[in-house]
Amino acid sequence: MKRDEILKAIEEKYDKLGVPVDAMLEGLLHSTPITYWDYIQTDALLGLQTPRTNQPDEMVFIMYHQINELLFKMILWEIDQVAKINEVSAQKFSMHLDRISRYFDMLCSSFTVMTEGMEREQYLKFRNTLTPASGFQSAQYRKVEFASTELINLIDARYRDSIDRNSSFKNAYNHLYWQAAGKNYTTGQKSTLLNLFEKKYLGEFIDFMEDYNDINLSLKFKQLPLEEQENKELIKAMRHYDYTVNVKWVMAHYNTAAKYIGGNDSELKATGGSNWRKYMHPKYQRRIFYPYLWSEEELKNWGTF
Repeated sequence: MKRDEILKAIEEKYDKLGVPVDAMLEGLLHSTPITYWDYIQTDALLGLQTPRTNQPDEMVFIMYHQINELLFKMILWEIDQVAKINEVSAQKFSMHLDRISRYFDMLCSSFTVMTEGMEREQYLKFRNTLTPASGFQSAQYRKVEFASTELINLIDARYRDSIDRNSSFKNAYNHLYWQAAGKNYTTGQKSTLLNLFEKKYLGEFIDFMEDYNDINLSLKFKQLPLEEQENKELIKAMRHYDYTVNVKWVMAHYNTAAKYIGGNDSELKATGGSNWRKYMHPKYQRRIFYPYLWSEEELKNWGTF
């Protein structure tokens, strides 16, 4: 656009907003140039690491998890580009799923930062100061799950066939697969890990579950015209996302836990107190976002291929 066209467009924009364009331009005259560190908020970002011990590798642990949370935010942002628009094409759906999968591919490959980047002796010293905190308590990751699939696919495998699918969101929440990491189903007693998590996020989770109940990625896919549901690139993107999140990412986490707290007689519990092997391994909980896109054989061997 030419300068006079740009100025005219600016004037029209601010006239619609009821803002005098001359005042806006004068303000621009007195403003200072933006810098990289101001735009990225570098100083604030680098001031967010607060170790609880004198073990140097605790900084690795903290920063790695903060990077994870930033990537989860990026993933939720991409999901909304599909979930929150009325009509979406197979091409746009695939594009955003590919972006999301790249973020999860980064998460999977980056786990070597954890598996190879900390001394086990240091980890075992600082981990006890984290009790009862746990990566289990990542609210953003739980939201990624809620926004990706129908709630029935997140119900504990033991109750999936018997739960009333029309029951309340609170009842569904109480039967989610990850409750197994902090709840004794015989006594109904919840761990401190789970009680603290719910105290902070329960209301927010219920609202989020309700908001995405009709617009999660699974239902958005099923609402596409049949010919678009059969789009090979979209199906490939959905299968890749499903497998990456629910097998590759989970197993990367599982294998890291096995290195640091695993073993036979020396096996340790997770910082939240859970039986981490049965909670984490995909063959037990069978977390599958899009079961209708997998063969019977693939479903049968989920988490082992």
